[in-house]
Amino acid sequence: MTTGTARQGRSGGRWIQQWDPEDTEFWERSGRRTANRNLIFSVLSEHIGFSIWSLWSVMVLFMGKDYHVDPAGKFFLVAMPTLIGAFVRIPYTVAVARFGGRNWTVVSALLLLVPTLAAAYVMHPGTSYTTFMLVAALTGLGGGNFASSMTNINAFFPMRRKGWALGLNAGGGNIGVPVIQLVALAVISWAGAGHPRLVLGIYLPLIVLAATLAALCMDNLAPVRSDTGALAQVVREKHTWLMSVLYIGTFGSFIGFSFAFGLVLQNQFGRTPLQAAQLTFIGPLLGSLIRPLGGRLADRWGGARITFWNFVAMAAATGLVTYASAQRSLPVFLAGFIGLFVFAGIGNGSTYKMIPGIFEAKAQDRIAAGESAEAAAAWSRRMSGAAIGVIGAVGALGGLFINLAFRESFLTVHTGTPAFVSFLAAYGLCFLLTWAVYLRRPTGSEVAAQAPTLARI
Repeated sequence: MTTGTARQGRSGGRWIQQWDPEDTEFWERSGRRTANRNLIFSVLSEHIGFSIWSLWSVMVLFMGKDYHVDPAGKFFLVAMPTLIGAFVRIPYTVAVARFGGRNWTVVSALLLLVPTLAAAYVMHPGTSYTTFMLVAALTGLGGGNFASSMTNINAFFPMRRKGWALGLNAGGGNIGVPVIQLVALAVISWAGAGHPRLVLGIYLPLIVLAATLAALCMDNLAPVRSDTGALAQVVREKHTWLMSVLYIGTFGSFIGFSFAFGLVLQNQFGRTPLQAAQLTFIGPLLGSLIRPLGGRLADRWGGARITFWNFVAMAAATGLVTYASAQRSLPVFLAGFIGLFVFAGIGNGSTYKMIPGIFEAKAQDRIAAGESAEAAAAWSRRMSGAAIGVIGAVGALGGLFINLAFRESFLTVHTGTPAFVSFLAAYGLCFLLTWAVYLRRPTGSEVAAQAPTLARI
């Protein structure tokens, strides 16, 4: 995605023709108000998208013995949306520039009606497992809403505000996970575990409301246009893949644990659907609420520094969870698992701040090499916009890996302990990678080779 002269056909009341958030006078005069308005309604649509994406993490709580789906099958069922959600993130990112941020927000919100109505149709005993898998795959569309929303909001805000703005946008969207879990808790408490369609009935009008408000209150940015060249460049950039690994560790953990938490409580600690539902929302809620703080801390102290210490904390929390899993201590397990959610939320904010920071730092190297400041800034915007889509897509696969790890762990030893040991090793790799690439002082030979100036990321 890049900015430039508005092309033909991009006009009308909801198309903004001139947009330069880095211009302080423009930002204070009108840019801030417009950007914040788009942020509010972007959050609403993304919030609903996350709820539908995580729909099957609560539908499995309604699936008793008469559904004839074993625990391993349920872990596979909740893994399917993360797989599809990861794949649709890149086309959803491109769609923002192709159709306009407002226009695509409306379309992507309305598309959520498809998996919701399909789930309402099939959610009853006697439906085949294959049908459940196909309908669960449809909810992956909700995962795409995150990528398009983040790409859109990234274009509205100046570099100095991106960490906070992207953190708010993502955090408000992430809260869709615990909210639908709270809705399921309310339904199970009031009507019992035999009425899953009540959850779906609540969300159908909310989807229509989000699409309607996006149509009425959001804007398209005419200067932002599709740039497949940037996408081709960014997949050849090593930092895209390094940051993808880190985002697997943070966001992949958040979404994977959010989908699996209830099933782990049921299968490892013998919780009933109601007892599991009373606990599953706590971690995702705290992780969502704290995500903007991760962005704020990254704005102040640097994304790499916050990300490094955050992975250290995630490893420590995982060690506690592994111990509690082996000892079957539910209180200690809950404390460690909630800590994992909190640190994953902070890491989500700090890693996303690192993405534009990396390309801004590399732009400074381009300026030092003789490129004009304007051209280098344009390159940075193009690359960071494309990178957000790719990194978001790859990072979402972490949710798939986590649920598959749990599935294999419960299949083989009937406990989640081996899965937690593998997560501990993964977080160790992530904090070592963060230190080695983004915090370690370069050697003399690296400086001589004009290594990118990444110290302020």
